[in-house]
Amino acid sequence: MSLQPVQILKSSAQEEKGETARMSSFVGAIAIGDLIKSTLGPKGMDKILQSMNDSDPVQVTNDGATILRSIGIDNPAGKILVEISRVQDDEVGDGTTSVTVLACELLREAETLIAQKLHPQTIIAGWRTAVTEAARVLEEAARDHGADQAKFREDLFNIAMTTLSSKIVTQEKERFANLCVDAVIRLKGKSDLQAIQIIKKLGGSMSDSYLDEGFLLDKKIGVNQPKRIENARILVANTPMDTDKVKVFGSRVRVDSTAKIAELELAEKEKMKDKVEKILKHDINVFINRQLIYNYPEQLFADSGVMAIEHADFEGIERLALVTGGEIVSTFDRPDLVKLGHCKLIEEVMIGEDKMIRFSGVELGEACSVVIRGATQMIIDEVERSLHDALCVLTQTVKETRTVYGGGCSEMLMANAVSQLAMRTPGKEAVAMEAFAKALRQLPTIIADNAGYDSAELVAELRAHHTEGRQTLGLDMIEGTVGDMEKLGIIESFQVKRQVLISAHEAAEMIMRVDDIIKAAPRQRGNDQCM
Repeated sequence: MSLQPVQILKSSAQEEKGETARMSSFVGAIAIGDLIKSTLGPKGMDKILQSMNDSDPVQVTNDGATILRSIGIDNPAGKILVEISRVQDDEVGDGTTSVTVLACELLREAETLIAQKLHPQTIIAGWRTAVTEAARVLEEAARDHGADQAKFREDLFNIAMTTLSSKIVTQEKERFANLCVDAVIRLKGKSDLQAIQIIKKLGGSMSDSYLDEGFLLDKKIGVNQPKRIENARILVANTPMDTDKVKVFGSRVRVDSTAKIAELELAEKEKMKDKVEKILKHDINVFINRQLIYNYPEQLFADSGVMAIEHADFEGIERLALVTGGEIVSTFDRPDLVKLGHCKLIEEVMIGEDKMIRFSGVELGEACSVVIRGATQMIIDEVERSLHDALCVLTQTVKETRTVYGGGCSEMLMANAVSQLAMRTPGKEAVAMEAFAKALRQLPTIIADNAGYDSAELVAELRAHHTEGRQTLGLDMIEGTVGDMEKLGIIESFQVKRQVLISAHEAAEMIMRVDDIIKAAPRQRGNDQCM
């Protein structure tokens, strides 16, 4: 009888089993966490992301989701952490670094427990008990000021300040926090950020950024047309307005004389004139087209006193139709079925050195534009990412109005509750629960380390205060001490904290359950055959 091993997989396929597979997953995931942990907290550092393609712009950011999305990762466990960071960004907008770092710390603790011969399923059972207890304590500690408008606005402002304190805009965070809160309150409870337009204009400084109560379109008004229109009736269209010239695409037109060419051009002009007359029958004074408007139709619109705006980009025209209450149309035979857009005033404004068109008093009252200024394109892009995070968190808070304290306060509260439950739990699961609590305590430790403070002393002091029942205390990274989060106004969204806890646990548990990694054989390219 032969004792040769049976080959099941193809010769070029790879397989890692048991401890080797688990260690490969742990090493990859922990490496990802170590990569971005230095960006965590108000004193976190930035990363420069440079593409191999020289034409792509360089990015300078400390946003976890942006960093992980931009780097190429081959390790399968690392890809899981990238995915949870992306989902965190899509779901709640903030906490992308926290969720990845917490999952990484959980796996670091699991690595130690497995080295002590604890079975992965025992660790998972302990973690499930721990995450249930942590979520319960977090929910009990949450406050809700949704019924009090003044206090709720203050909560929103503090959440925006906390979110922006770790971003590039930290020196102007009060200005940007007010800007974000004003924009979100205008939405009146809606979570669709389509009504908030962000416009980036190079020049000036970040402090020159502002909120404009209206819609801004980055286009110019046509020649010899009115530059200001009140009580505008707007037709938004996506139709070709450039057929006043004879188009020849790979075809030939044979004529007997130049007079025949003139007849052809005249026919085209008449066709265009008919089209313009159909458009004017809609009783409009503003025509905005997705495509080009050539000189002849532009002249016809100017003669009729209609403002014509051409080549509005597709995203801009979609949002414009939304905020003015109109519809994008392509045919003009039935004016009675067309829904026009309306606004109180259209005028040209100067932003920096560029002219833009402002639509004031639009149908959708919650519409507004945030104009971002900055010295370089990299700064403007990072400010946009920062504001997007803050706006996402605030819209989620408007739906789920509960808040919790930041600065490591919530993590320490959950860690102490899990530790106390572990003391009352018999069996090996208690060891896994204590490891879960230790991983939670690593978040305030990393925040203190990134600020250059003595993390061991600060976290030990914070733990002692929480054990004594002073559960509003957290880390004050301005002074480098333990401070009262309630007085300092360091508040975070309950939804963000809960999502970080649950997503990190689920990702870490998924990686823990792996005991075999199979890399499929690459597809072989067939021989090129010329017929």
